[in-house]
Amino acid sequence: MKSRIAAVQYRLRHINDWEGFEAQVNFVLNAAADYEPHFVLLPEIFTTQILSFMENDHIASAVRELSGYTERYTDLLRKHAMKHRYFLIGGSHPNLREGKLYNTAFLFTPDGEIHTQDKIHRTRWEKEKWNTDNGEGLKVFETPFGKIAILICYDIEFPELARRVSEEGVEIVFVPSCTDDRQGFLRVRYCCHARAIENQIYVAMTSTVGNLPVAGLRLHYGQASIITPSDFPFARDGIAAEGRINEEQIIVADVDLALLDENRLKGTTIPLLDKRTDFYGLRPQKISIK
Repeated sequence: MKSRIAAVQYRLRHINDWEGFEAQVNFVLNAAADYEPHFVLLPEIFTTQILSFMENDHIASAVRELSGYTERYTDLLRKHAMKHRYFLIGGSHPNLREGKLYNTAFLFTPDGEIHTQDKIHRTRWEKEKWNTDNGEGLKVFETPFGKIAILICYDIEFPELARRVSEEGVEIVFVPSCTDDRQGFLRVRYCCHARAIENQIYVAMTSTVGNLPVAGLRLHYGQASIITPSDFPFARDGIAAEGRINEEQIIVADVDLALLDENRLKGTTIPLLDKRTDFYGLRPQKISIK
């Protein structure tokens, strides 16, 4: 079975009101629908664009205030998922629940369901400037077009998370991301490649691009990519599709889920099958050398 993925490089720019945000979201999601994808991916915290017209210069309280737009944000994206009949990974959005602030990815289904995945690991910025909280649960979503999981940006840098969902049968990991410089972007990008190779899965990532007149969010460096295992049946260099760095665009690729099953048994290397689970519980032996 083949699944078509569309990943949006979303350009952050100053807007004057909610209607400006809604107009840009409508444009990119209608444009993505033209390619008839099964999955559409938006970047991490792309809704921070709303901060550009909010009158609050204190970033920690502004992000909490941004959570007040959650209902409008979910209504907007839910309508697109239902209208176009695709699964929409709606990037992520600050989500205030019971006094705690989470960086939450929202998954919208063609039937109008809304599911969530909180970011599990916080960056220093999220801890020190935004005062967010850690997510606690890791979810696997079974869809008609493959088993998927969502690891938000920094979470892909922790191999244990991707391994755990892969052991539960996940075939595609979606990584909404937001990074301000090349080094940060490459940390996420290189880890996406590693996770695809280690677990013989597809990894789709995308990033915010552009600039915002908001403290801590002024600069963005990003590129969307759809990454495959690195072996003969897959794309050259393990990249099914990628965008141009820091440009607003949509990339699209078909990924063959049947190839994953074959590669996990007959690949040049088969890391999922070869992993030494009996070994991982052992502590390294310490040797003193004079």
